[in-house]
Amino acid sequence: MVTKVPPRPAPARRARRALRFLLASGVAATSLVVVPGTAQAEDEKSGGTTLTVAVSQSIDSLSPFLAQKLTSTSIHRLAYEYLTNYDPKDARTVPGLATAWKPSPDKLTWTYTIRGDSFWSDGTQATAADAAWTFNKMMTDPNAATANGSFTANFEKVTAPDPQTLVIKLKKPQATMTALDVPIVPKHVWEKVGDLSKFNNDQQFPLVGNGPFVITDYKVDQYIKLKPNKKFWRGAPKFDELVFKYYKDGDAAVAALQKGEVSFVPNLTPAQADALKSQKNIKVNDAPGRRFFALATNPGARAQDGKTFGNGHKALLDPAVRKALFLAVDRTTLVDKVFQGHAVEGEGYIPPRFGSYFWRPDGDQKRTYDPEEAARVLDAAGYRKNADGKRAGKDGKPLDFRILCHATDPNDKAVGKYLQEWWGELGIGLKVECLDSVSDPWVKGDYDLAFDGWSVNPDPDYVLSIHTCGALPATPKDSGATDNFICDEEFDGLYAQQAVEYDAAKRADLVKRMQSRLYDTGYMNVMAYPNALEAYRTDQIASITTMPEAAGNLWGQDGYWSWWSAVPAASASGGSEDGGSSTGVIVGIGAAVVVVVGLGVLLGLRRRSSADDRE
Repeated sequence: MVTKVPPRPAPARRARRALRFLLASGVAATSLVVVPGTAQAEDEKSGGTTLTVAVSQSIDSLSPFLAQKLTSTSIHRLAYEYLTNYDPKDARTVPGLATAWKPSPDKLTWTYTIRGDSFWSDGTQATAADAAWTFNKMMTDPNAATANGSFTANFEKVTAPDPQTLVIKLKKPQATMTALDVPIVPKHVWEKVGDLSKFNNDQQFPLVGNGPFVITDYKVDQYIKLKPNKKFWRGAPKFDELVFKYYKDGDAAVAALQKGEVSFVPNLTPAQADALKSQKNIKVNDAPGRRFFALATNPGARAQDGKTFGNGHKALLDPAVRKALFLAVDRTTLVDKVFQGHAVEGEGYIPPRFGSYFWRPDGDQKRTYDPEEAARVLDAAGYRKNADGKRAGKDGKPLDFRILCHATDPNDKAVGKYLQEWWGELGIGLKVECLDSVSDPWVKGDYDLAFDGWSVNPDPDYVLSIHTCGALPATPKDSGATDNFICDEEFDGLYAQQAVEYDAAKRADLVKRMQSRLYDTGYMNVMAYPNALEAYRTDQIASITTMPEAAGNLWGQDGYWSWWSAVPAASASGGSEDGGSSTGVIVGIGAAVVVVVGLGVLLGLRRRSSADDRE
């Protein structure tokens, strides 16, 4: 594993500046805000500091019930509290909206104590009734279960007997009860919403939330703005404004960082990262990532009602074809040439960062790069080359496949060229279709293969659930939580077992068996685990936290630690230009509260959610 850990800065004394909390009202602005000069310096002229983050992924929805993309779910982490959070040091469960939790002896009833010092940004106190309403809505309205329905599918009843008590009764034990990654929304606001399938929560601002930030403005594919929530129970963020600014082109985002127009840029290419390392006032973070980069095969798009749809190539339904394609991918070359060493060769579905769940094939199960064996597999299955050197399917038509590619991701394009070469030698054609958004053809099943990637949580339940039969759409017209239309009875059986297994070692073994099954089917070829390559300006950000503490990422955390903890350079005393992790943060371990001290204990993470996740 190639890991470059950024040096630690000298401890910085936090001199808090007064936070301005001006919440804009009305609808989103209709014109793009252009920020001249440095992102921080210009704002300081008016007495405030702005932290600007460059993003390349579109927002799919500002509704917590619908959002699945990583940018969207990361923003929801900032705007809404979850029942629990993750310790920024080592991802253990810590208090969020709930300060304590206790299961019944049979593990079928869980009682959560809701904190009394969490307030919605409109001044209303957040209570157990808000959490109960959120979960009950997901249980009774399929549209409300679009993004996170797997967490509540096993819930039998949810009640709030008093403002500080939430009771969840289960149909059967559930291992994720301390890792329910569901944003809790304000009942008094959301109970007025009609059709949740059509409500994107993006027309009237500010949005009411109880997280460390308040969403104040949004313009599609231009920006989303947030202000500190002065009522946040853990303390308000230190920057006066947080802006996520959209850049379709990665080079343009890097240029903006160099000019000081943005404070932070994630998802750097190795070339960009290497070029930025020598730049003054810029810090590059290169750490083991929480994502995987994979090749997904259309297994035949279908719905739970049994109806099929889409136009995936029928030859890919043959396990022999999928195995041959698997054998004709040189992961070592991709890590060395495409990721230039800033990645680890892919194997199982869960990245090595999550040690207890990490799995790798061995012995005869492992499919190493072997183009000659790939050719033999195809020959034996009846896919022989014709006089032109092209392999034909059993219908006599050439094996020509399409692969969905993210136009904004240079890795997709680079890997696509290698696949064209390797598979071309096998006699298989490949058309690389790069689109600004792959979502439409993907959900319609109109693809043969696709470049896929997900951010994995400390608890892997969610990224496993998206490959279960229950995640398929109800009908072809509906949208499900499925990633790739996979529906395999053996995988589903293992998923059901791990979901109710409380013994950590036994559950980890089941998760590994699930990965083994997914590997053998050949529907998902995990090619690499990319490092988190990102950079920020040290003349704008004096200190910020990474998760895990020793060598972790800043972008796409499961928690809000990075942006909540970030200290403006102008307000930090004794900080160094190197930047690095922040000073201390108070977190609770289990139901107790402890003070974590030292040079920095921070960060969190989440899912795909999701380029990040599907996009």
